[in-house]
Amino acid sequence: VPVPIVFRGPNGAAAGVAAQHSQCFASWYSHCPGLKVVSPYNSEDCRGLLKSAIRDPNPVVCLENEIMYGSPFEISDEALSPDFLIPIGKSKIEREGKHVTLVSHSRYVGHCLEAANELAGIGIEAEIINLRTLRPMDDAPIIQSVIKTNHLVTVEGGWPQCGIGAEVCARIIESPAFNYLDAPVMRVTGADVPTPYAKTLEDNTFPQVFNIVNTVKQSLKVP
Repeated sequence: VPVPIVFRGPNGAAAGVAAQHSQCFASWYSHCPGLKVVSPYNSEDCRGLLKSAIRDPNPVVCLENEIMYGSPFEISDEALSPDFLIPIGKSKIEREGKHVTLVSHSRYVGHCLEAANELAGIGIEAEIINLRTLRPMDDAPIIQSVIKTNHLVTVEGGWPQCGIGAEVCARIIESPAFNYLDAPVMRVTGADVPTPYAKTLEDNTFPQVFNIVNTVKQSLKVP
């Protein structure tokens, strides 16, 4: 039975709104059979995925990070076309690399790109995969990337228990890519606590760029 409905809403950490309005529901919705879940990072993601969601005969949940509503992004002429769509269920390699695979979605793709720039300064080339869709998850590019880089770090703002990163790691462990790993899979996640109100505590609750950099160094055994 077709159920063409789209649910849009802010998701993840906001700023100073504590546990009442600052949670990541990515893994909650992704757990439900029959739902499709998208999590855009930039303007092109938002435009292309939302248009695909509206055209989809299934229920689609579109999770948008509230903090990013005011963030400007460059947008191509192609994306401005009335015919522009991003297929649901397709991830994107935002940056190519050869030493480590970083997998993320939404706001934390930007954190990964910042971390990759910093890591490049010490000779580490990180490949960054923007999931875009959380369910159905496009794991083939992740598997291919890990076979190439031999290292995996996932990055998300949600809690660690049963998170999106945990699902990505499980898929790698269950795939041929597992035999290519030179180090254990590693996750950078939000802290396993209700979101605090105070800014200093909030900053320590959600992943920062330096957390990603340090985790990559740990995975690669770089001091």
